[in-house]
Amino acid sequence: MYKTYSLMIKNIIFDFDGVLVDSEILVAKAFVKYMLNFGIETNEKEFANLAGKKTVQVIKILSDKYSIKDQQKFFDDIMEIANNIYKKELTTVKGAYEFVSKSKLNLFIGSNSIKDRILDGLERVELSQYFKPEQVYSFDLVDKPKPDPDIYIKVIEDNNLNKNQTIIIEDSAVGVIAGVSAGIKVIGFTAGGHWHENRNEKELFDAGAFTVTNNYNKIIEIINNN
Repeated sequence: MYKTYSLMIKNIIFDFDGVLVDSEILVAKAFVKYMLNFGIETNEKEFANLAGKKTVQVIKILSDKYSIKDQQKFFDDIMEIANNIYKKELTTVKGAYEFVSKSKLNLFIGSNSIKDRILDGLERVELSQYFKPEQVYSFDLVDKPKPDPDIYIKVIEDNNLNKNQTIIIEDSAVGVIAGVSAGIKVIGFTAGGHWHENRNEKELFDAGAFTVTNNYNKIIEIINNN
C-alpha cells in the first residue's frame, strides 16, 4: 500500500522519456528499423545505451560511426518512423501512473524533449490531468539541454522550490549529471524497456545518483526516508 510521504520532500521533478513513459525503447526500435535501409543490422541495446541524449546528438554519433552523409534526411526519417511507433505503442513506465495519480507532492517534468511532444505523450497515456503545461519544462525553454543543469535550475527558480525538499528521477547518466550539477538529489531509475538485462546501473551511480531503483514503490520508501 502507498504510505504518506515524508514532510521533508515536497517536490518531484521527473524526466519524461524512460521515467514516465516507456518511449526510449520505441526510439531504439525506430533506429534499428531505419539502419536496415543501409544494410546495417543492429539491435535495440546499442541505441538504448544512447538514451538521454537529444535525437540530433544521436544522429551525429551514428552518422559518424556508419558514414551516413545526409544527417538532415537521417533525422527527418527517424522522426517520422519514431512518431508512428510512438502513436501506436506508447505506454507509461510500469508503476508510473499509480505513483503519479496517488502523489500529494508538487510534480514537475524536466526533459530533453520538446514541450509539444511531452504534452502529447501525457495526453496519450492519460497523465495530462496531473501535469499542467506550466509544470512541464523542456529543452527548448533553456539555453543548454542536459547534461547542463539549466532545465532543472529553471524549474527550481520559476517555482521558488527549495532544493533540499526536491528530488529528481532520472533514467540516464546525462540526466543524472544535470540534476546533480543543479545541486539536487537524483534517484536513478531503471524500469524503462531500454534498461535491458545487460545494462549496468553503475553508470547512474557513477554519474552521481544517490540511489538507483527499478520500482516506483521503492521510490516511495526513498522519499519517506529523506
